[in-house]
Amino acid sequence: MSNEISKTYNPQGIENKWYSYWLEQNYFHAKPDHREPFTIVIPPPNVTGVLHMGHMLNNTIQDVLIRRARMQGKNACWVPGTDHASIATEAKVVQLLRERGIKKSDLSREDFLKYAWEWKEKYGGIILDQLKKLGASCDWDRTRFTMEPSLSEAVVDVFIDLYEKGLIYRELRMVNWDPQGKTALSDEEVIYKDVQSKLYYIKYKLTVDSCELVAKETNNTQLKTNNYITIATTRPETILADMAICVNPKDERYLHLIGKKVLVPFINREIEIIADEYVSMDFGTGCLKVTPAHDKNDYELGKKFNLEVIDILTDEGFIDEKALDKRYIGKDRFAVRKQIAIDLEEAGHIEKIEEYKNQVGTSERTGAVIEPRLTLQWWVDMKKFMAKNPQVLDAVMSDEIKFHPANMKNTYKHWIDNIKDWCISRQLWWGQQIPAWYDEAGNYVVAKTHEEALVKFQIRNPKSEIRNLKQDEDVLDTWFSSWLWPISVFDGFKDKSNKDIKYFYPTNDLVTGPDIIFFWVARMVMAGYEFTGQKPFKNVYFTGLIRDKQRRKMSKSLGNSPDPLELIAQYGADGVRMGMLLCSPAGNDILFDESQVEQGRNFANKIWNAFRLIKGWEVKPDSEFTSEILNSNKISEDWFNVRFNEALKDIEVKFTEYKLSEALMMIYKLIWDDYCAWYLEMIKPVYGEPINQSTYHQSIIFFEKLMKVLHPFMPFITEDIWQNIMERKVGESICISNYPTVEMNIDAPKLERAFEVITKIRELRNSKGMSPKEVFEIAIKTQDKTQYEPFQYLIKKLANVSALNFVNEKQNGATLIPIDTDEMFVFLTIEVDAEAEKEKITKEIHYLEGFMKSVDTKLSNEKFVANAKPELVEKERQKKADALAKIEVLKSSIQSL
Repeated sequence: MSNEISKTYNPQGIENKWYSYWLEQNYFHAKPDHREPFTIVIPPPNVTGVLHMGHMLNNTIQDVLIRRARMQGKNACWVPGTDHASIATEAKVVQLLRERGIKKSDLSREDFLKYAWEWKEKYGGIILDQLKKLGASCDWDRTRFTMEPSLSEAVVDVFIDLYEKGLIYRELRMVNWDPQGKTALSDEEVIYKDVQSKLYYIKYKLTVDSCELVAKETNNTQLKTNNYITIATTRPETILADMAICVNPKDERYLHLIGKKVLVPFINREIEIIADEYVSMDFGTGCLKVTPAHDKNDYELGKKFNLEVIDILTDEGFIDEKALDKRYIGKDRFAVRKQIAIDLEEAGHIEKIEEYKNQVGTSERTGAVIEPRLTLQWWVDMKKFMAKNPQVLDAVMSDEIKFHPANMKNTYKHWIDNIKDWCISRQLWWGQQIPAWYDEAGNYVVAKTHEEALVKFQIRNPKSEIRNLKQDEDVLDTWFSSWLWPISVFDGFKDKSNKDIKYFYPTNDLVTGPDIIFFWVARMVMAGYEFTGQKPFKNVYFTGLIRDKQRRKMSKSLGNSPDPLELIAQYGADGVRMGMLLCSPAGNDILFDESQVEQGRNFANKIWNAFRLIKGWEVKPDSEFTSEILNSNKISEDWFNVRFNEALKDIEVKFTEYKLSEALMMIYKLIWDDYCAWYLEMIKPVYGEPINQSTYHQSIIFFEKLMKVLHPFMPFITEDIWQNIMERKVGESICISNYPTVEMNIDAPKLERAFEVITKIRELRNSKGMSPKEVFEIAIKTQDKTQYEPFQYLIKKLANVSALNFVNEKQNGATLIPIDTDEMFVFLTIEVDAEAEKEKITKEIHYLEGFMKSVDTKLSNEKFVANAKPELVEKERQKKADALAKIEVLKSSIQSL
């Protein structure tokens, strides 16, 4: 321990020093033993990621929980790792290759993957190193990656297992297609955004034969040459794939046209007017163009009416040759939308164009506008899965798995109740390749290796002489690997009886964002029950989304998201952690303000200054001090001891409720207000004088306990102070010290009235502009001297008064101040403005009269008196009695003036 304590707190030097020490001592490593396990698996950040504010919040919360558990003597295991992030990583690698003048299409799969692994090894660990700057106490020896061999093997094994159980199938279906990523997406990976579009009213002419039929049926000869039907669409570029016009069979406007045919503008394809109740009569014109290849609902109509499916878009969202109009072939879909609108108008096919607000689906990863597209994909049959595993819903609704906040259960239930099949194939190369093997005719088997596939194929086709099968080109959805994360990080698929999975699983807490409750949380619950028969975790803490002061979501494009590492460099990791947590109630959005981080830094400085103050005192034996000082200090010690235990009890409740921001605020007030502002002032010796040994020793014990309670939130400064506040052995650390426990049945000195006297005198000094050093006498008129007498020394010391006397009468010439129902007389050495004092007291009387009125209203409410608990009613009556007594004191004060 250094005898020299720096004047200011220097977080950078301290943070690097102690994090290195923790790693050297291997405090974060966990292995199965006799202790109670406490496990958290990190939500694996994308291997492409760098630290952002969301990571900061999420990982700070996890670190608070894991550090507290470690100090409570539990075997705390926090498993870190990264996600291979198929779409995002492949996009990064394609960009890297493009910068080198290489096209992905020019590479073999093997060559592309070499570049991908090279990129991963170079950049993939950045975010984990950044988490160390935050103070994350992960078991780095256990770091996992979702594409490392054993985890990839688990993914493949699970695919085969579910396929053999009939829970995975392959089918041609309409999917969400990302033209930028050139892959299918699940419904959960589509983000819908409100956009301002145009609604185009397009006229489709009836064929000549249809015109004649309509004219004949309606006896209107003019319809022979001039008849059309108008549809409304936001996507005029897709008319080239139209296969029908649909109207509602109850819509009298179009009954005469059902069964007739119209011509698609420009390509003159004849399509029929069909009828189905799906069509809304009050949207647009009540006529719907049916484009089975480019709309999910149209596809269902197409199947119902046996319509041809013509896909006019390429993988990348360009118009292809099936569109039949050379003007648009090879052009981007949005460029064609603009051009075809102009061409339609010039050709007389546009009736009108309106401004229109609608929702457009976009890729969660690339941001590209999604195209509904008919492709052959692999799916998990989620309804069959749920029928097999009803615990997935029951466990959450019964609180076997607890959600914090609990209202997230409703969101979870709604998704489960309306669950859709999960599209798990992706048209990418980076990821776990689907273990399906095909012959040249497209027949396939599902197997782990080529050799196993051949055996299965020949059993199914005994006469086949095929010796070479081709593996499916697609990879599995990234979430198909991360839903196994709580099991696979402990190699629970490789060896279900291994020590780690048996000891650390199920895990304790999961900390995650509400935006991935479907992507990840629900699916992990599914995997847990399907593959282990157990829940994957006991509690789920949902953080809110971080927004700026204007309630905008933080993003790079808006420039409103600060760099976390710059914040740490400026304010220290402890300051940033505290600032983030002070404004982050579970489940609610966080309005981030840098001033909160500044408050965190200021708190660290306050703690440091308190540490310097205590360590700067000269200490002498108790025998050298008067009994008055020793008694007063003992009263102060007893008071703070009780206050600490009361606060600790409340803090523990907040932890059990997962209200971490409230727990932190309680610790903040306990240190800043109770310890620094009151306790240290109560025991602080006169400048230049020593402090007695027993009080000094007890103050050090209190400070040590406070640092332990604060340590999970602010690990660096607490470690430094803990190490230096008394002698420590090599290898000791606050992070493995015992967390304080609540002491029960401690007698507490009743200091409330004494504190009120001190506070009122300080307020009086401020209001009069008097120096704290100016001394005067006070007298107190009371029925109960025991509330003041034992604490006279403290009152005189903290209020800086020369004498405290007890009187039975009003004191002329003194300023009267009510102390609850007692009266305090202050003998000021300055002239008092009687009129100003009267005005001030009158305002206070008016306030109390208004307060009494509200209490009277409550007490005159028969329902309240009849239904409320007797103690609550009595409490209201006592409030009224106290207010009346205070009013009498204040009126007496006016008379004395």
